[in-house]
Amino acid sequence: MKEPRDRWAPPLRIRRAPRWERQEATWREARPALIAEALKRACARPWGNWYVAGASREIGARERPYGRTVAGVELVLWRAGDGTLRAGPGECPHLGAPLRDSRVVCGTLLCHWHGMALDGAPFAGWEPVPVHDDGVLVWVRLDAAGGEPPLDRPVVPVRPGAGDAVDAVFTAVGRCEPEDVVANRLDPWHGSWFHPYAFVGLRVAGTPEDGGEDAFAVDVSFKVAGRLVVPVRAEFTAPGPRTVVMRITDGEGAGSVVETHATPLTVPGDARPRTAVVEAVVAASDRRGFALARAAAPVLRPLMRRTAGRLWRDDLAYAERRWTLRRTGRFPG
Repeated sequence: MKEPRDRWAPPLRIRRAPRWERQEATWREARPALIAEALKRACARPWGNWYVAGASREIGARERPYGRTVAGVELVLWRAGDGTLRAGPGECPHLGAPLRDSRVVCGTLLCHWHGMALDGAPFAGWEPVPVHDDGVLVWVRLDAAGGEPPLDRPVVPVRPGAGDAVDAVFTAVGRCEPEDVVANRLDPWHGSWFHPYAFVGLRVAGTPEDGGEDAFAVDVSFKVAGRLVVPVRAEFTAPGPRTVVMRITDGEGAGSVVETHATPLTVPGDARPRTAVVEAVVAASDRRGFALARAAAPVLRPLMRRTAGRLWRDDLAYAERRWTLRRTGRFPG
């Protein structure tokens, strides 16, 4: 006798959200000490001096190189003729020209001041830095800035396979330090209160204090339109000092991840720190129709970035406020 096939279930549900002021308060559960201990454990995990520099797609086979300052180090990145990623100091070793404004010709970086050619190998005092392209994000290793024993490769979170997913990368910059960004993500209790336009009925179903994985488990419904929502269970983990990963563990899109990487742009201890939030959304689904979403990826990516941008408009305000209170010694706990 054949086993009955799983019945098809629509991804959308209808849910009436309570009035904002009538939600159940979450401040008792969102204990500062619990968040602080999770942050402390994250900051203690080794990361091998690797920093996320940006989206892999931004550094294509193009004429202009990609410039980024990481931990106070000016960098330039480009692709060689075979697509291999190159990276190194962003200042020309000749007279200090900004190499981000130069040109790439047949995989060689040509300084626009005097034509010095750099192919990615050491030359005239210019030394390359280790770089890694994981297909979604680009990482650079800065041993002097990181101060840890280096790793050959960054610890990249497990993601859905590239052929089975749609990915988009959003970047924003705030006046705070990486720990403030990570702390924001390790406070899932603020979701329905701070982002009522995006989340309904968020409930924290498990914390690191419950044992097992060092994770926060959350049941939440993502708003689509009106009363239409998509309910899921997700887990938040912090595999390193500058990264938080949200993974959908049950419901629509199980296996999809949202990686939030906090890259310091300024040197540690800077009086006016700036941190780049580089968030990668890697969405997947086992529904047959998801093949259409993959085909429409170029159209979907701007929408995915816009959604992330709306959330981070608020969450960067949270992170910046936290940094301001820490700086003045007024942060609770």
